[in-house]
Amino acid sequence: MPTKYIGYIALLLLMQLIPARGVAQTTVKGMVLDSITGEGLPFVSVLLKGTNQGTTTDADGYFALASPSRSTMLVFSYLGYNEKLITLKSRRENNLKVSMAPTSYALNEVVIKPGKERYVKKGNPAVAFVKQVIDAKEKNDPRNKDYYGYEKYEKMTFALNNFNEEKQKKGLYKKFDFLKDYVDTSDVTGQPILNVSVKESLENVYYRKDPKEEKRVVSGIKRSGIDELFSQEGVQQFLKEVLKDVDLFKNDIPLFLNRFVSPLSTMGPSFYKYYLMDTVQVNGEPCMDLGFVPFNSESFGFTGHLYITLDSTHFVKKVALQIPKDINLNFVEGMRIDQEYDRAPDGTRLISRDDISVSFKLTAKSDGLHARRTVTYKNHTFDKPADESVFNRPGEVIELAEAKFHDNEFWKQNRHIPIGQKEQTVDAMLARLREVPLFYYTEQVVKVLVSGYIPTAAKKSKVDIGPMNTSISGNAVEGLRFRAGATTTAYLNNRLFADGYMAYGTKDQKLKYSGGVEYSLIDKKEHPNEFPVHSIRAEYQYDVNQLGQHYLYTNMDNMFLSFKRKKDDRVTYLRKAELSYNREHYSGFSYGATLRHKTETATAYVPFLQKEGDGLTRAVNDYSMGEMEFRLRFAPGEKYYQTRNHRIPITFDAPIFTLSHIVARKGVLGADYDYNRTDLGFQKRFWFSAFGYTDVILKAGKIWDKVPFPLLMIPNANLSYTIQYESYALMNAMEFLNDRYASWDLTYFGNGVLFNRLPLVKELKWREVLTFRGLYGDLSDKNNPAKSDGLFLFPEGSYQMGKKPYMEVGVGVENILRFLRFDYVWRLTYRELPDVDTSGLRVSLHFTF
Repeated sequence: MPTKYIGYIALLLLMQLIPARGVAQTTVKGMVLDSITGEGLPFVSVLLKGTNQGTTTDADGYFALASPSRSTMLVFSYLGYNEKLITLKSRRENNLKVSMAPTSYALNEVVIKPGKERYVKKGNPAVAFVKQVIDAKEKNDPRNKDYYGYEKYEKMTFALNNFNEEKQKKGLYKKFDFLKDYVDTSDVTGQPILNVSVKESLENVYYRKDPKEEKRVVSGIKRSGIDELFSQEGVQQFLKEVLKDVDLFKNDIPLFLNRFVSPLSTMGPSFYKYYLMDTVQVNGEPCMDLGFVPFNSESFGFTGHLYITLDSTHFVKKVALQIPKDINLNFVEGMRIDQEYDRAPDGTRLISRDDISVSFKLTAKSDGLHARRTVTYKNHTFDKPADESVFNRPGEVIELAEAKFHDNEFWKQNRHIPIGQKEQTVDAMLARLREVPLFYYTEQVVKVLVSGYIPTAAKKSKVDIGPMNTSISGNAVEGLRFRAGATTTAYLNNRLFADGYMAYGTKDQKLKYSGGVEYSLIDKKEHPNEFPVHSIRAEYQYDVNQLGQHYLYTNMDNMFLSFKRKKDDRVTYLRKAELSYNREHYSGFSYGATLRHKTETATAYVPFLQKEGDGLTRAVNDYSMGEMEFRLRFAPGEKYYQTRNHRIPITFDAPIFTLSHIVARKGVLGADYDYNRTDLGFQKRFWFSAFGYTDVILKAGKIWDKVPFPLLMIPNANLSYTIQYESYALMNAMEFLNDRYASWDLTYFGNGVLFNRLPLVKELKWREVLTFRGLYGDLSDKNNPAKSDGLFLFPEGSYQMGKKPYMEVGVGVENILRFLRFDYVWRLTYRELPDVDTSGLRVSLHFTF
């Protein structure tokens, strides 16, 4: 399971331990019904009149609201229904059953009743109107200017929902009685909440049209709360992808790691139903209220309103977006996006406010997490920056050295909107929570789950023990494998790092070990793998080498990979010494070089039997190589979650190009063979708007010299029952040996494009997955022991590929119970080979929104 998901799920579980108690207030709960059908209405807006406090009904029409406000009038509003006002009893509990009457709209003699009408696009004035808005959107774009700049302030708050008085009376919750002092009231839902994280940032954005460049100079960052549980940089990358800035004027809106169709997309009229609602005043200017809902409420779109000027510019003044009640989206109970725009004297569109609030729930019965990100913009300008050299600085984001060290006075003077009194006490609340043993030890467990390491000090640990998921594992050669390791952190030295481990197998009774020292040429905050890497590393290792099995996003001895569908005995012992140099640039370009000496030793499972002619063979104990490897990589705009040892992709939207070459000369640095190997790679995600996406991975390579089989190209065989990326689910380890190859890995994720349209099935919120992987390989005569002497004979069960490629296809279902993915895979070619699986079921934990 990706570390980023473990962290957020563990956080939700942790915070369920914490109760709270509200204050004296007016409470109201009840249900909102359609007055004609009697059905509950989902996501009806419920607002206390004269305030910004309110909530929305759930999927069945139920709602609950608590507020210290003295307002006694409740306003119910919903797309396609008449607004309704109800008088409340102040400071008391109110139980309501509210019926709302649908409103009919006559459009070109066609009567429209939202939810029940026979909707038509042809001749519909609402469709004609939105097409005019779509045609005009590019004309108002501020990025049509040569230069564009503004100041941006962002406040992001996470809070635990619905902290009511009843919970405080239960069992363990009594230990947290002091939390009543920190309970806040959401100004979105009106419910009592407990803030657990508050982040503020202040930055200046500079845009240049030609050559196109955009830079963000961050002048202030302030964090409070549970952020310290996670990798700071990883959290920021993840949140910026999950809650990205919503650009309504693009066709697709990235949000929650998916793609939503914008109501102003060029395909909008084929995706949405549009309704001309009414003329309203927005900041003193008459605007048309344009309502919209997707044709299919399970698809990735929005419901909401656009408020558009009635003049020829069709200027969008205000936006209100929500997600449909039936949307196939996980853990998101509700969401609302509000945006406001100002118009420059020349008509250019200037965003002034972007407010998104989301309610997350791990389960239907949990109170969940409330997230709100408020962004305000000011000081818009189309002038050239006073210091144009800002465009020449590396990286898209430039964080000033003093950004994290400003005092409260700086924030009082520079934040655009005030911060709540309770939002300022998050750190004090957490300090008191940690005085309670139950919370303190639970927090420590969460830290270990997230990082994989046990710190040796409560704060600023200089040495961490781990990774813990490799402590116990097993394979056919070693039997039960025990491993213990540790690594230093930047708190010991922010440039010099050391790490290592020792492992022991109960079956082979051999001690394995590894030790490394790395010197970073730039200062690090926590560990050496933080971006950007610019370092020199020396490492010495002795361990097993699982031929034909490669692990991209986890360790070889991860305990969860110990269960195999085939006996994993294609193992040798490898002794390796390396000296590496690595350099990463903000442009996405990176390169590295490694000087390596290795000695690989045969085992009874993988013997080295050298063919000497006339049918004679000679047993060889080991061979050695001294080689140099060069690597180039270009991944502009890559987004990933950084752990200690791995970079887990958040998205594959950015293209990734790789090129590597290994060279060795016989007799140089102890090499027994001449060796040249070249590999090329390309990876990219291609989106089909709200209809899913396809991940494409293409690779090719060639070995140019005559070498024994351990140095040939061995495809990555997945022997486990889990779904592993860039591996073949039905191929045996070392089944095929090649000296040149081309491979492809295509995976289509449908996001429910089919299941969302099937009655009953759509209620399960399943999503389709299709896979197609293949490998075309070839073995030249010089590397074929059947045709050339001096080579090691292929182990039993290893073959040369014929003229047809190896191929396998899979049909899968993900989002089962929100976290399981099952694929059934078929092997299409080479089915006649002995001891192969021709089909099989594979499973993985797969948390997605």
